[in-house]
Amino acid sequence: MKISTLLGYLFIGFSLSLYAQNTNSYKPDNIRQKLEKLNILGSVLYVAAHPDDENTRLIAYYANEELMRTAYLSATRGDGGQNLIGSEIREGLGLIRTQELLAARKIDGGQQFFSRANDFGYSKHPDETFNIWDKDKVLADFVWIFRKFKPDVVITRFNIAPGRTHGHHTASAMLAKEAFELSGDKNAYPEQLNYVDTWQPKKLYWNASWWFFRNTNQKMDTASLTTINVGKYNVLLGESYSEMAAKSRSMHKSQGFGSSGIRGDRIEYLEQWKGEVTDGVFNSINTSWNRVKGSKKVAFFINKAIEMYDETNPSLLISPLVDARRALEKVENEFWKKIKRKEIDDLIVLASGLYISLVSDAPNYAAGDSMGIKLEVVNRSSQKMTLDKFHLESELDPQVVNRLLLNNKPFFSELKIRLLKPSTHPYWLIEEGELGMYKVNDQTRIGKPENDPALVGKISIDVNGEKIDRTVPVVYKRTDPVDGEVTEPITIGAPVLVNISGGILIFGDTKSKKKVNVRVIARKKNIAGKVKLEAPKGWKISPQEHEFKLEQKGEEQIFNFDVTPPSKASEGYIIAKASLNDGKSYSKGLTTIAYDHIPKQTLYPESKIKVVKIDLKKTGTLIGYIEGAGDAIPENLEQVGYKVEKLTKDEVETQNLSKYDAIILGVRAFNTVDWLSYKNTELFDYVKQGGNLIVQYNTSHRLVTKDIAPYPLKLSRDRVAVEEAPVEIMEAKHQVMTTPNKITSKYFEGWVQERGLYFPTEWAAEFTPILKSNDPGETPKMGGLLVAKYGKGYYVYSGYSWFRELPAGVSGAYRIFVNLISLGDD
Repeated sequence: MKISTLLGYLFIGFSLSLYAQNTNSYKPDNIRQKLEKLNILGSVLYVAAHPDDENTRLIAYYANEELMRTAYLSATRGDGGQNLIGSEIREGLGLIRTQELLAARKIDGGQQFFSRANDFGYSKHPDETFNIWDKDKVLADFVWIFRKFKPDVVITRFNIAPGRTHGHHTASAMLAKEAFELSGDKNAYPEQLNYVDTWQPKKLYWNASWWFFRNTNQKMDTASLTTINVGKYNVLLGESYSEMAAKSRSMHKSQGFGSSGIRGDRIEYLEQWKGEVTDGVFNSINTSWNRVKGSKKVAFFINKAIEMYDETNPSLLISPLVDARRALEKVENEFWKKIKRKEIDDLIVLASGLYISLVSDAPNYAAGDSMGIKLEVVNRSSQKMTLDKFHLESELDPQVVNRLLLNNKPFFSELKIRLLKPSTHPYWLIEEGELGMYKVNDQTRIGKPENDPALVGKISIDVNGEKIDRTVPVVYKRTDPVDGEVTEPITIGAPVLVNISGGILIFGDTKSKKKVNVRVIARKKNIAGKVKLEAPKGWKISPQEHEFKLEQKGEEQIFNFDVTPPSKASEGYIIAKASLNDGKSYSKGLTTIAYDHIPKQTLYPESKIKVVKIDLKKTGTLIGYIEGAGDAIPENLEQVGYKVEKLTKDEVETQNLSKYDAIILGVRAFNTVDWLSYKNTELFDYVKQGGNLIVQYNTSHRLVTKDIAPYPLKLSRDRVAVEEAPVEIMEAKHQVMTTPNKITSKYFEGWVQERGLYFPTEWAAEFTPILKSNDPGETPKMGGLLVAKYGKGYYVYSGYSWFRELPAGVSGAYRIFVNLISLGDD
């Protein structure tokens, strides 16, 4: 059967819940759990600041033991952290951590929400946090999510005592406490009431822990706290909630948070802040159908389904579930009606083994493209079902099919649509935000963890006279020779994309010019035009433009441009633009982020690179680099004329190292590179014989060896989080501050995110501290840059954040880092 050609456009849905999966697997334990959950009408929202802050044990417990609607609200997407698995930072890292949270929730059963707050890096006090975040907007987002999700209970990970932890942490608790009071107030953010009603949660708790008291004179008084044993074993699932939580937490791979499961009792403590005081968290809250007027028949049929459940014949559930669905339509409570209708529909699909998929003919499209879609529907039960109607979300007139779905007999159909929406770029990155906030003006998108699927279809199935609508995303499927069937989201971009090579161009020599490659990518057939670079004043581009002609979709052409800097220091952005013969211009590029533990992410950012001309002198040419947790410093150093060779374990032998002018360890190398536990002596011998070793920051825990330097050196958690914090040069005549580049205080201007982190607090007398700096109101931190003579060479330990400053093109950071490399040439 052929459904006639349809015209469609991208649909952006309002629901905060995930779309139904196009493949549903029959699992008896899953059905039993979902059946029992139908009788639970309670919700709990966990609140913290970042990906990884959530207590996965508590989320797993409430979602799978108490069967509550459970969600985690993370104030940020973790954009300001470090990346242990790759070189992505800032927005790219935030996208990875967003997907890691979603992967975690798939394991522990929770939902996921975010505010518009941006993780701008470490903050020591909530006052600093609120100086950078727009507090009113973030509070509005918290209130919005409270009103949308309607939690009975809110639990914060952190308390409101400032100074004990990250300022973002404390701020998240303060915001949760304010939102608890405001979400039920009709005068608070009244514009939200066009979409949601006010909602007053019943109770507010703090998830207390000994960790919050570790550096105080206080002890946690557990006698006054509510206790929950989250270590219980779930017979249906075959694991404890602690084991489930470990799997969930292990999805935070970019942070190196792999965890092992724990068996046995595990107690969590809750301190109540607001609401009626009772012995148990939900003791005074009605979580049964009795909270919904007129729901007696609904509960009756649900209990009948539970009694009839036979794991060898789950389709027996369908009749009582359909009856429960009919009874539900007479209930006046629209909130619970919507939630429980979806839960019942999901169960009917599971019990019947119903399979529905919509598969596109390609993974990538441009606006205006035609898309071929293949519909497949299979009823894998003896239950009588009819495929009633099908339509895309945008269609006013659905296609009437009225096809009987016979047991295990696939139904196929094909259709064509035209795509009108321009891009599937992550919604919070579409408009340029500010230091502490993403810009999202569409109220219905705020809080969503990710974009809705680019295109969805609605399939109406008649089951015993009851119409069940399934919302199914259109996806692309391919067969990988190793992984088998691979499912990818479809993406939609401009008809032509322009990728400009490199994220930044650094010039340290006025005579030099550099080549820039621009890759023109066709997303449609038969496109032609011209590509050019737009540069800041004083910068020269040659040639001015290139002509391109691409006949096939996916075809690419690469064009070279020469970029020459001005004679004086300068910085700005070069933008690549493709102008088609129809007069339209495009300047979006293509970026993909692919890791095995998360879905592939496709972005269409502005195609631009930063260009920086630095007044820079350098000595030496060859550098050895030992990669740590991942950074872009090797590429950055190559920009200013160094040759960088990445060293493997077998190459780190003293006799092989003498050729290098310096050897640099990547960030957290002593945390992540196991073989440094014994190869450290080879590096120290290299220094002793006249080499120059530069060790970038490491965290103070999980070191592969305590011997990270040839002299005693003790790391701490000290940091200078304010990037504008004054830096005092303690040793102005030291070679690091004079040769080959003179360093003054002005070269600490324009830094990004922070000064540095994990500074040493104790060091041997052989070390010379070069700089000191501190956050407002704190004592000076002098361990950020330490230099020691060892034998004939130099050892440098630096906690300053070169891995952020060099990729950002901070001129002063390049001058100082080149001086570090040049040590020993005096």
